[in-house]
Amino acid sequence: MIETAADCPESRLEGLNAVVTGAAQGLGLAIAEELGRRGAQVTMADVQAEKVRKAAAGLGAKGLQVEPATLDITDSRAVREFFEVLAGKRGRIDILVNNAGSRQSVTEVAELGDREWDRVLAVTLTGTFYCCRSAADAMQRQESGAIVNMASVNGQSPAALVAAYNAAKAGVIALTRTLALELAPYGVRVNAVSPGPVYTDFNRQNMAERAQSLNISEEEIIQRVARSIPLGRWGEPHEIAQGVAFLCSPAASWITGEVLRVSGGLEGVSATPPKKPKSAPASGDSG
Repeated sequence: MIETAADCPESRLEGLNAVVTGAAQGLGLAIAEELGRRGAQVTMADVQAEKVRKAAAGLGAKGLQVEPATLDITDSRAVREFFEVLAGKRGRIDILVNNAGSRQSVTEVAELGDREWDRVLAVTLTGTFYCCRSAADAMQRQESGAIVNMASVNGQSPAALVAAYNAAKAGVIALTRTLALELAPYGVRVNAVSPGPVYTDFNRQNMAERAQSLNISEEEIIQRVARSIPLGRWGEPHEIAQGVAFLCSPAASWITGEVLRVSGGLEGVSATPPKKPKSAPASGDSG
């Protein structure tokens, strides 16, 4: 019988209470499942109430200890109340995975509107901050815990045409490292995972827009990305989830303030987009 990571005693999470944000789909759903398979009791938080309820029901049918929760991470008061109620109900919060974030429309900086910039930063960076702040309060009091923030290879090696997303993920990395220093005296570990390309709904839309900007087919852009990855293929959600679960587990007990790249060897995409004709400036709209 082959032993998996979930079977290794130091990777098990029995008796631990975990929160995963953005857990209704994609990477968040895979992370919730992986933590659940390792024995954690997982609260799956997402702004999509019905979708997260169905996702939790699916994992529950597999015998995992999960429960759905509706949470808008851009609402500071709602986040604070959510963590206060959960800590009171569960007695403690052992794990927080800040997975919720927002993609950005593929747009060069010169054409990026205020509303799009603000929206991406509000969800991806500020929402992560709100959740970290509330979890940190609980974890300081109990003097234990692990936080894993979802960064991106874009936060370390920015790609063209997604400046807001790049800036948000770079901010997540800075927040992670700052919080790791502040919480270390309390025995709380804070790390980040930087995923490479994974073909979730998030990236499907991104690839469609990038293909359009380059005037090529979606299949061609997908193959270009695969060829740029040293291991030669896109990642799978469970592969990112395993990296996250490792950082949450006792196996990572002396790791904090780190950014774990789970990217098939890809460090970033630095391709320059093609030059395009520019028209005279329009008046008025910065949104």
